[in-house]
Amino acid sequence: MMHLRRACLGVSGIAALLLLLGIVLQNEAIWQPAAVCTALGLAVGIGSIDILRNYQYTAWIIVAVVSAMIYPRAFMQWGEVDLRNKWLILIIIQLVMFGMGIQMSIRDFSGLGSTGRGVLIGLICHFSVMPLVGYLLTRLFPFDDEIAAGIILIGSCSSGLASNVMVYLARANLVLSVTVTAMATLAAPFLTPLLMRLLAGTLIEVKFLPMMLEIIQIVIVPIGAALLHDYLKTAKPARKKLVVVIGLVCAGWLFSQVLFLWDLLASHFSVPAGQSLTVLNFFTGAFIVGGLYHLLYLRFKRIDQLVPYVSMFGIVYFTTVTTAAGREHLLQVGLLLFLASVLHNGAGYFFGYWLARLFKLDKNSARTIAFEVGLQNGGMASGLAGSMGKLATVGLAAAVFSPWMNISGSLLANYWRKRPVIDENEEK
Repeated sequence: MMHLRRACLGVSGIAALLLLLGIVLQNEAIWQPAAVCTALGLAVGIGSIDILRNYQYTAWIIVAVVSAMIYPRAFMQWGEVDLRNKWLILIIIQLVMFGMGIQMSIRDFSGLGSTGRGVLIGLICHFSVMPLVGYLLTRLFPFDDEIAAGIILIGSCSSGLASNVMVYLARANLVLSVTVTAMATLAAPFLTPLLMRLLAGTLIEVKFLPMMLEIIQIVIVPIGAALLHDYLKTAKPARKKLVVVIGLVCAGWLFSQVLFLWDLLASHFSVPAGQSLTVLNFFTGAFIVGGLYHLLYLRFKRIDQLVPYVSMFGIVYFTTVTTAAGREHLLQVGLLLFLASVLHNGAGYFFGYWLARLFKLDKNSARTIAFEVGLQNGGMASGLAGSMGKLATVGLAAAVFSPWMNISGSLLANYWRKRPVIDENEEK
């Protein structure tokens, strides 16, 4: 495998030379495929370089962006399949969040008792600093309304598992990080629509209840399925039998709706009631999926290690499709949007760290809060933009911000890893 990686690195170097030649000659037939080959070869090849190995996922994001910018039509529709279809996006984002949930555990919430003060500080900083900085950036830069709303949206989302990875690499307070991520995820269905209504309500139409239900479908439901699988790993036989009974009831409920019940209920329900019933159906479906996945896990133990790769694929998919759909906008404001992502992300690290220190948290905990504030859940933002049917505009910020967050987070984590805190109580 290492020989293949090194060979790809060599191919990337040759392709880079062709890229330069094509640019000099202004020959699209040369530089366009050469650009894709350069990015692709680099994504595979950097695995052979120790100091760059942690950036492989980011390299694949770059491949997605380069490919979609050069060949946008190839990533918007395949035959009769519209890659921007709302239901396709919903399924993929649920797979992404399920993969995120597989890396979580019910025990993650137990850290609340020992880190309650730090968690509260982390949540307050996360859901205040990032939305407000996003709003200020939309006032500072002349973005179109929907692109500006996308910046506020990614600032209003919960933190993702990337923050946990960076905290682990930095050797900071991992228990605090995991607990803040878990609690921010639970708070997102209420706080994200509220912040969007307050800060972006003049830019796009924001309906609180539909957005809240959408976040529950996108985030809470698939993570709930994953946590059911985690629960079943240690559940007693009697509890497992109860789960089977509940699963059969859920299956009967869904099957009855397919046959006749949905049409009967839909004719009597208001729109909000119908949306709530849809969310209930997603939860019952998630219960079944969690149970079936656990049965699969019992036969193939390694599946838990493979599912996160599905999540990575999902993020690459969103990045590719969003970039392809929003190519014209990116050509106009791409550099400005990248600058906004650097400022937004940097402000999260800065204010997260120093506000935590202001509230008397130790240095390792302050480093943790910096990551929890600075790193947002780009997948959630993409999923919400897709559900609005505005992937090419509202979703554009997530496509640009996510790669930079991975790069900056890795750089900061490695910097702090080399400078460990000697005495966490030195300030006390």
